[in-house]
Amino acid sequence: MEISKISSMNLIIMLVFVSGLVQAKAYYYRQCSAVGTRCNGQYIQCPAECPSSESSDPKAKVCLIDCDKPICKAVCRHRKPNCNAPGSGCFDPRFIGGDGRVFYFHGKSNEHFTLVSDSDLQINARFIGHRPDGRTRDYTWIQALGVLFNSQTFSIEATKTSQWNDKVDHLKFTYNGNELVLDESSLSTWYSPKRDVKVERVASKNSVIVTIEDVAEILVNVVPVTKEDDTIHNYQVPSDDCFAHLEVQFRFFALSPKVDGVLGRTYRLDFENPAKPGVAMPVIGGDDKYKTTSLLSPNCASCVFSQESSYEKENIKVAEFVTLDCTKFSNGMGIVCKK
Repeated sequence: MEISKISSMNLIIMLVFVSGLVQAKAYYYRQCSAVGTRCNGQYIQCPAECPSSESSDPKAKVCLIDCDKPICKAVCRHRKPNCNAPGSGCFDPRFIGGDGRVFYFHGKSNEHFTLVSDSDLQINARFIGHRPDGRTRDYTWIQALGVLFNSQTFSIEATKTSQWNDKVDHLKFTYNGNELVLDESSLSTWYSPKRDVKVERVASKNSVIVTIEDVAEILVNVVPVTKEDDTIHNYQVPSDDCFAHLEVQFRFFALSPKVDGVLGRTYRLDFENPAKPGVAMPVIGGDDKYKTTSLLSPNCASCVFSQESSYEKENIKVAEFVTLDCTKFSNGMGIVCKK
């Protein structure tokens, strides 16, 4: 009897020990697999504050390894867009560029503009909005994103609704022209046939992360123009449309020195931000340069995207052939600074 108890106790201890080893491998270490980065192939320990890269709680922080950072260190972050961080585009719309500076780009309602155009990546946005009486320009918001890469296309949009209901999912997706369905459950995931595109729900509704392997990560959240927003900014939102729109934040893994676009140009090493410091709403133009004909069109006056280059991806990174001022740029550059 005593022997049986001891054996059972040893078995329990062994199971706990093995479970601890599995958990340590599954939850506390993440492999950096971004090809061409300094941290590629390394297993990096996640902080105790956020030991997992997944969570069923949309408000929880998760473990992120930024493979573009030379220190190869994991950090904790929220899984929804941070509208006050580089690479973000929120509100009407306000962007924070790769240089860390805030600027506004108003565009025009019901038209499309290129946010990022590189040799192997293009991201367009559809703007919605309206122009109340007495205004000289439209109030606008980002309603949809269209992404072109590797001879593939992907789109994500906020569906129109007159009254906002956060219990209803307002996201619509397409892949290569076909609508895709993503189960309405937290952490439900869709992969492209080659598994180079991943769409994962952060919450059961209205929040996702889109990952394009070795190219970009896009955090997306759908929100309405609230009555409070309307009162503060005097948008004069009509009763039949709450202008459901996207809050977005981008991380790019391999931008080239010639990247362009409303947001993309701010990641160029030679970009000089024309926005005046101290201005409450610094507006940067470019409507004529970045206007494109549709959500998935590769063409605009300043676009550099090429289907051929997209298919045969360039392996040369920015840091391999330029001198970088490491004091100038902020997050999301896909660049390694070396002393």
